[in-house]
Amino acid sequence: MASEQRRRPSARLSELSASDVEELVVKLAKEGIPPSRIGIVMRDQHAVPSVEGATGKGVRQILDAHGLKPEIPEDLMNKIRKAVSLYGHLARNPKDFGTKRALEVVEAEIQKLAKYYKRKGSLASDWRYDRERAAILVRA
Repeated sequence: MASEQRRRPSARLSELSASDVEELVVKLAKEGIPPSRIGIVMRDQHAVPSVEGATGKGVRQILDAHGLKPEIPEDLMNKIRKAVSLYGHLARNPKDFGTKRALEVVEAEIQKLAKYYKRKGSLASDWRYDRERAAILVRA
């Protein structure tokens, strides 16, 4: 009985309905916030601990349903950005063998992710990774 008195009553964290949460996710995506950050914003600023728990759908599913899904998945795009950064470093420091190895590793990860996303259907089956095109893609 003493332990029951110490417990705090569980308060509902968010007063938002599932449709309100979905609208907020769409609004944040239209503002340019990436899907990985939307969940953090929802948790920290809107007291929604889990978008999936509140709506029954994940952030990417909501964005896909509203036609806001990015052309290239976010994790693959981050790897491409990393590779472009490494190219720039190697252009200035051609004898940096550690960076050359790091670039090989990142490009291998890009190939693995691309293969996965092609199989999953999130990436076009004719999509190919190319260093020159990657630099243009990152700058755009």
